[in-house]
Amino acid sequence: MKIAIFASEGAPYIKSGGLGDVMEALPAALARMEGNQVVLVLPYYKKIRENPAYDVQFVTSLTISLGWRQQYLGILKLKNRTDGVQVYFVDNLYYFGDRDGAIYGHGDDGERFAYFSKACLETMMAVDFIPDVIQCNDWQTALVPTYLAAQYHPYFPGTKTLFTIHNVEYQGWADSYFFDDVLALPENYRACLDMDGAVNVMKAAIETAHMVSTVSKTYARQLLFPYHAHGMNEILAYASWKLTGITNGIDINTFNPETDPALPAHYNAETFSVGKAACKAALQKEVGLPQKPDTPLLVMVTRLVGHKGLDLLRYVARRLLRERDCQMVILGTGEADFEKFFTELAEEYPDRVAAKITFNLGLASRIYAGGDIYLMPSKSEPCGLSQMNAMRYGTIPVVHSTGGLKDTVPPSDENGQGGLGFTFESYNGDDFYGALLRALNLYQYQKSAFQALQHTCMVQDFSWDKPAKEYMDVFQKMRASL
Repeated sequence: MKIAIFASEGAPYIKSGGLGDVMEALPAALARMEGNQVVLVLPYYKKIRENPAYDVQFVTSLTISLGWRQQYLGILKLKNRTDGVQVYFVDNLYYFGDRDGAIYGHGDDGERFAYFSKACLETMMAVDFIPDVIQCNDWQTALVPTYLAAQYHPYFPGTKTLFTIHNVEYQGWADSYFFDDVLALPENYRACLDMDGAVNVMKAAIETAHMVSTVSKTYARQLLFPYHAHGMNEILAYASWKLTGITNGIDINTFNPETDPALPAHYNAETFSVGKAACKAALQKEVGLPQKPDTPLLVMVTRLVGHKGLDLLRYVARRLLRERDCQMVILGTGEADFEKFFTELAEEYPDRVAAKITFNLGLASRIYAGGDIYLMPSKSEPCGLSQMNAMRYGTIPVVHSTGGLKDTVPPSDENGQGGLGFTFESYNGDDFYGALLRALNLYQYQKSAFQALQHTCMVQDFSWDKPAKEYMDVFQKMRASL
């Protein structure tokens, strides 16, 4: 099958979050399947342009229209990727190549990614790759199904589109004039883009794509209810017949305690007792905590933002530190009030808490490996990758049972039986605290049971093989439909 994947980011070239991880691993997993040809299209950001590690070849250039604008489109082909995925970069200095700072958050993001959506289709035509299926991701490529239906269908008569929602909170809103000024679509498409008197590109994708997916099965169900859907529940309810959930995997080659170059000691599911002890001692030393092998080390690698459940951790942290012997390591950056709280907590408990307000992939790996208990009390979590990373390294998760956390962390009882971690159903601090106590009690009073649970977590298959097969099932279903 010929598969084209369009996304605004993809590791290792450019990454701001989980979407970048998915766009590194999913195309590769699909390309490993016999008979598939996989193409990935990304913007040619300044960070990519200036990285000499990427050997690119100029393919062609052309001019495309965006409303009244005539914009340059350069198409570059990556030459030094060896896993069967052909990467193309969309080159435009104005929109991508000369922008400093973050890849999102610019005042003209709507225009930038409307251009990119159209440029992806033009790229497929220019390189003569007419896909059986296009998968587009989040609001940045949400206009692809609409452009294809409204303007490009004669060039892609048999191509089907799958729109994947990685986080429904970010929908691609614009003022109503955006429809005429930038999109310049036929008038009969105005209604599918209109939402509350404004333009919403995610709504358009849901209505015009052949299928819609989310990144976990539970999240797909939750999006039909107002609490989780950020206003999109009615739109998704009407489209529920084409909505499905496919739970993400992780890159098990990158997140591998046997080979991870960032670790001071390597281990597997059979040798983790010694290996994790060495990693724990090294981590405690690195972050400035006393090296106490029998004190449980609670860890968290996260963006410091509200929906990650940090208000719950803030609510219970001092109580936990007063009542139980434990240490805590937090790594991440984000909202100023959470950065301030964890910094001050570390100053208040310098022998118990380390707060690293930074972005450091190597330290993240060492935290996954050196921790005993991983905290992920997210208020919402479409899928989540950190809990799977932690389990891969033998660190037991404590999670709020929502979205992909519910799908990937079935609850263990107080003896560590029947699941993969400790969960709480109701989003409140006391229930979170109860789950923490169950994890701590198992660690401190049933050490062999805790280690058995660690082993169970480590032998789970969190690879992309199963999700990739589920994507192929959806692709086959779309291709078979008329």
